Amino acid sequence: MRCPVCGDDQDRVVDSRSVKDGRAVRRRRQCSVCEHRYTTYEYIEPSASSVIKRDGSREPYDREKLTRGIVIACEKRPVSTDEINALVDRVESMIGENGEREVPSERIGMAVMREIQDLDQVAYVRFASVYRHFKNVNEFLDEIRGMLK
Repeated sequence: MRCPVCGDDQDRVVDSRSVKDGRAVRRRRQCSVCEHRYTTYEYIEPSASSVIKRDGSREPYDREKLTRGIVIACEKRPVSTDEINALVDRVESMIGENGEREVPSERIGMAVMREIQDLDQVAYVRFASVYRHFKNVNEFLDEIRGMLK
């Protein structure tokens, strides 16, 4: 791990604890050079290691990519980083329930849509517009009407 202040990779762990119901480890580290303290998180790799894309191609599962998509949908909305991380944790739990090594991107997208709808309706519409590839305003309005029912 590189120190965010001086960039050196010599550090020591000064505290370590389990977080997120045992699904992650939080470590407080101290740089051996400048003595700056910082926090890192280690996540248990979900059982799904590959995502099957719509076109049939496969790519490694990437928690950060999933989180970025949700962060973009929640931009300028009253949604905290902790709420987004909790949402990602729930989605990972859902997609890892059956222990499959490959998960269709559609299953991940639908899990996010179920979770984000309860979190923030505007973020839900933003995520849905990208996920479902709306082609025109009518498709957008249909989604909003369905959400309001």
